[in-house]
Amino acid sequence: MKPPACLSGVVAAAAAVVLLQGALHSQGAAMSLRDFEALPFAPRHYLCYRAPAGLTIDGRLSEPAWQAAAWTDVFVDIEGNARPKPRFRTRAKMLWDASRFYIAAELEEPDVWATLTERDAVMFNDNDFEVFIDPDGDTHAYGELEINALGAVWDLLLVRPYRDGGPAINAWDIAGLQAAVDVRGTLNRPDDRDEGWTVEIAFPWKVLAELAAGKRPPKPGDRWRVNFSRVAWQTDARDGRYAKRLDPASGKPIPADNWVWSPQGVIDMHMPERWAYVQFSGADVGAATEPVIDDPNQRVTWALRRLFYRQRQFRAANGRYADDLAALGLADLRVEGLSFAPWLQATRDLYEIRAVGADGATVHIRQDGRTWTTR
Repeated sequence: MKPPACLSGVVAAAAAVVLLQGALHSQGAAMSLRDFEALPFAPRHYLCYRAPAGLTIDGRLSEPAWQAAAWTDVFVDIEGNARPKPRFRTRAKMLWDASRFYIAAELEEPDVWATLTERDAVMFNDNDFEVFIDPDGDTHAYGELEINALGAVWDLLLVRPYRDGGPAINAWDIAGLQAAVDVRGTLNRPDDRDEGWTVEIAFPWKVLAELAAGKRPPKPGDRWRVNFSRVAWQTDARDGRYAKRLDPASGKPIPADNWVWSPQGVIDMHMPERWAYVQFSGADVGAATEPVIDDPNQRVTWALRRLFYRQRQFRAANGRYADDLAALGLADLRVEGLSFAPWLQATRDLYEIRAVGADGATVHIRQDGRTWTTR
């Protein structure tokens, strides 16, 4: 976090930042909450193995550890199958060690360009690669990092998703962050064709642990919620430079494409409940393989999230939250393999819903969207 003396300049721009993010990252607002509930729950999974030695962060992915690490699934449109497949391939890898969480990405791009050079500029005004990390998976206090092909970064902390009141803390800095890019071609030269660019990022656990309920780095077997996004504008060459392609009808730039690892179902990255799961392994990369652990409590949490969506609709229609689950119209809600019997306690403006899950766990959700598990 920057010192309080720096906040005055940031606060002055905060409204503009939120509006810009709302325009690009939260265009799913037009979709009804019932539509959110109907989206299939099928997050991606990734087994993150250990790097046997520290990595040199230079944007190049030639080190043996990176060569041994598996790629994620190729990115898809943020809305999933509802939209055409991306024009260019994007994929990512992950590793970890005692001090850092490493992320690498490969972005196919025949025309590599970037304009922004200042830290904390609104990076998605350029083509960019974006990382979202919620260590404890409660959908609150999560980090976001965006980087362009010039290596400029924007890091910010979300106290809550925008739908739950935000805000975004633009003054948050990831101390000790290392990030680099490698352009395979020529930057900002529209008279040739490029291969693309690669990204390499090292997040210090010391900072990421601040976002976790237990305030600690992961242990082998732990799972964090993570997702990646790529913003890709369509461009034309004008006067020897790249310019965003304009819509002939409006004269404004054609909206950017959003390509992601784990699809959100809507144009809104700020639905952390739809991010992927990264499972941390204690084995060195390439030395062993482990299975992905199935946690049935993930499905319990999703079932409670469906009730959360219904409560938001009920309040919008009635000016209060429902104090009876029957009023939410989900009497047939089930969780495969478990006896799902949610319990609701509510006032006009507050509520908590909880349900017994697997292995003696109780899963909770409340009116601001935060979820947590007790035992």
